[in-house]
Amino acid sequence: MILVVDDDKNIRLSLKLILERNGYEVALAGGLKEAVQIVRSMPAVELVLMDMNYTRATDGFEGLTLLKQIKVFRPEMLCILMTAWGSIELAVQGMRAGAFDFITKPWDNGVLLDRIETAIKINNASPAVQPIQGSPIVGTSLSGILATVARIAPTNAPVLITGESGTGKELIAEAIHRQSQRANGPFVKVNLGGISTSLFESEMFGHKMGSFTDAKTDRIGRFELAKGGTIFLDEIGELSLASQVKLLRVLQDQTYEVLGDSHTRRTDVRVVCATNADLQAMVEEHTFREDLFYRINLINLRLPPLRERREDIPLLVNHFLRMACEANHLPLVTISTEAIGCLQTLPFPGNIRELKNLVERAVLMHDPTSTLLTAADFTPHLKPVPVSSGLPDGSPATLDDMERVAIAASIAKHDGNLSLAAKELGISRGALYRKIEKHGL
Repeated sequence: MILVVDDDKNIRLSLKLILERNGYEVALAGGLKEAVQIVRSMPAVELVLMDMNYTRATDGFEGLTLLKQIKVFRPEMLCILMTAWGSIELAVQGMRAGAFDFITKPWDNGVLLDRIETAIKINNASPAVQPIQGSPIVGTSLSGILATVARIAPTNAPVLITGESGTGKELIAEAIHRQSQRANGPFVKVNLGGISTSLFESEMFGHKMGSFTDAKTDRIGRFELAKGGTIFLDEIGELSLASQVKLLRVLQDQTYEVLGDSHTRRTDVRVVCATNADLQAMVEEHTFREDLFYRINLINLRLPPLRERREDIPLLVNHFLRMACEANHLPLVTISTEAIGCLQTLPFPGNIRELKNLVERAVLMHDPTSTLLTAADFTPHLKPVPVSSGLPDGSPATLDDMERVAIAASIAKHDGNLSLAAKELGISRGALYRKIEKHGL
């Protein structure tokens, strides 16, 4: 059952009609006291669709008060807030207070029903769902993440995947798509870090010929290409504030306009985002919009760095060995226990991508008369990591110390060529800049 709370009788009846036509039982409340009474007395209510204001006031205080009261009596209750576009800050406050989602007035019936269905599906999903079968993701330490993927994939919930560069965020995004109801649709990958602010609308929404100086032909935008499928927005932390506003609009209303065309078009995509940045810190620094953060962060999956899952290194190494031998038509080789132990001591700032490159290089460069890789096959390609941090007191190195040493060594090796250093480390050039600043190099 869904409880609709709004002081406007016409809105209540309109929502009741829409919801009942789509198979939901509906209860109505015109104010705070009535809403709290229904929540307390009717256990069948599983979701509350509530306005933020119930008098002439527009500060949203009444809605936030009601939300907090509902959470006291029913902490597990799903609450979706309704607010005007100009009052999204109220919805952000509501999300902080425990709301599941928010929509803007005037709402689109399709968007509203999709948000309600997503909320209920996620809430009712069985926690005993088995991890994805046949996944290309290797490692026992990720079984919990894969189980979560299997649980949320059939919904349309937006997902934010976080983790350092090289941890496999794109693989997780593809796994979500393959297990979703959109699996037969396209999976469109967009690297937002490579799109300038001036070209953002053209790239994402498309343009008509003649809409600007260099628009010599029509262009189909990425959202249109992803229609019926999933759009993967990688490096979303690199997006400028101006572009964040435009992205928020399409994610909120699921509509957009092609440059040079006044006709409003509707999106039909599942949105999965990824970043190696700390978006919460960026929100606090006012470099990432808080309302956009809550819109994309309904489900969050954090991928651990390789140094936190060293038990998976033997499995990953053997997987990459098979791949490298097959790709290069070489006899299958094995790896010694000593070599595995050596690899498990490395900091791997480039994570799985760095490990993969290291294994492939060893396969290609090792003695073709031998079918066994030893530590000697890897050490020529490694920079030794000192056991101390290099501090005067000789204190043991931390992971940050080892990362700093590895980055400094790579930059020195390539005579300051950051592109080559980033490639060797298995991270993006932008990530290398951030790490250089972090370590004061």
